[in-house]
Amino acid sequence: MLDDLNRELAGYVLLIRKGVVLEIRMVKPPVNAICRRLGRALERAALYLQADPELRIGILSSGSDRAFSAGMDFNEGTDPAGAEAKQGAVEGGFGGITTLWSLKKPLIAAINGPAVGGGLELALACDLLVMANEAFLQLPELERGLLPDGGGLQRLPRRIPYHVATAMIWTGEPMSASDAHRWGLVWRVSDRAGLMPLAWELAERIGRSAPLAQQALKETLRAVDALPDREAMALRADGREGLTNYAAMLRSEDMIEGQRAFLEKRMPRWRGC
Repeated sequence: MLDDLNRELAGYVLLIRKGVVLEIRMVKPPVNAICRRLGRALERAALYLQADPELRIGILSSGSDRAFSAGMDFNEGTDPAGAEAKQGAVEGGFGGITTLWSLKKPLIAAINGPAVGGGLELALACDLLVMANEAFLQLPELERGLLPDGGGLQRLPRRIPYHVATAMIWTGEPMSASDAHRWGLVWRVSDRAGLMPLAWELAERIGRSAPLAQQALKETLRAVDALPDREAMALRADGREGLTNYAAMLRSEDMIEGQRAFLEKRMPRWRGC
């Protein structure tokens, strides 16, 4: 099935599977500009990650040495008639993953080069970011007559100080990897050669955790985002507020197995139920 999907997504996305990790590599030349077809390919890749019970985590990466993603493909954006002929994402919104709420498994963004405009918005849709020292982040939409409304203006001010985030939008100035790390937007920085080994080591480490707990964490983080503390602490885990993965985790065999394995000083044997 993976080979078939790779054939269908050829020229846009390449999927590389190893153990519980799926690398979703953008391969649209020359700089992964985001068109409808790339968005649809990223959505299908993410849905494949979600649907396969053996996979626990994904890495969003770039096959281009020039950029993680240069953002919106303006060739398509300035040709509405041509764009309508190309099927985009069905539920994932811009870039295929920015509003893909059905994706409960974590994604790591491995930012090897410039993440500009929509490219940064793709990274912001991920759960954890690592970045090459040579890379930078930028939201230059105002200079193009646009707003970064695919997640830039919604997510970035919640990830770093408000006036730092909005200054990036007002000015369009790039943010270096060192500044992104200093502000806490990216978790680790590395030289470019070490970036993908870092991303894979991190993914494999996270992949050893309980799969239901991972999905419950992502689900619950979304639910409490921007809620006052009192309301966030009052969320119920019985599924009545949409926290179905949290509820499943609490009644799972894996929850007992994790505690038993700790007491018995052995690795847990997760069943995902």
